[in-house]
Amino acid sequence: MVSGGTHFYRTVDGHGLAHDPFNAIVGPRPIGWISSRSADGVANLAPYSFFNAFSYTPPLVGFSSIGWKDTVTNIAATGEFVWNLATRPLAEAMNLTSASLPAAEDEFACSGLTPEPSRLIGAPRVGESPVNFECKLTQLIRLTDIEGQDSASWLVVGQVIAVHIERRLLVDGVYDTAAAAPILRAGGPAAYAAVTPEVMFSMTRPDDRADEKGRHADDHHR
Repeated sequence: MVSGGTHFYRTVDGHGLAHDPFNAIVGPRPIGWISSRSADGVANLAPYSFFNAFSYTPPLVGFSSIGWKDTVTNIAATGEFVWNLATRPLAEAMNLTSASLPAAEDEFACSGLTPEPSRLIGAPRVGESPVNFECKLTQLIRLTDIEGQDSASWLVVGQVIAVHIERRLLVDGVYDTAAAAPILRAGGPAAYAAVTPEVMFSMTRPDDRADEKGRHADDHHR
């Protein structure tokens, strides 16, 4: 075992470790808990550990599926999906929805979760989740390597067209991230993390500090 220095490896040669560190280093990551509906009307719910938000205007979110799975099939057919916030109280139920089930089986039923109707799209949302994004598909992209060869992964990007937030999470008009107790994928074989109030901290960006100083100066001269 090397106790000092740096562990270096070319990814093409493999990492040489007990577990690939890539998804543990790029983490914790938000969980893409995606609900969809097939063209035949069968509901589907599955978590994806490669998920994030990409744009304010328009509001875009996306997830990557390793393989063409039922979720991707449904979204490609209907152009719709819902992102549901995975929280600490919902962790076990969320984990149940990761099971590989036949396309005709409904993960909502298997996990005991409630499929609530969305307002603007046909895909259901998780009723127990405190935040839901109703999304319309904007791009479905086959990811490639540096040589242009197709990978097994598909990137699904959607525009958020409607948002549901439990009112308890809004404090003076500001969303309280920690109050929802969101969970994140932390890599490794089974590691997760939770956002709780004690891990939160504030830090103002330099441009925002300059703007604030300018506003105070203007107030002084009035």
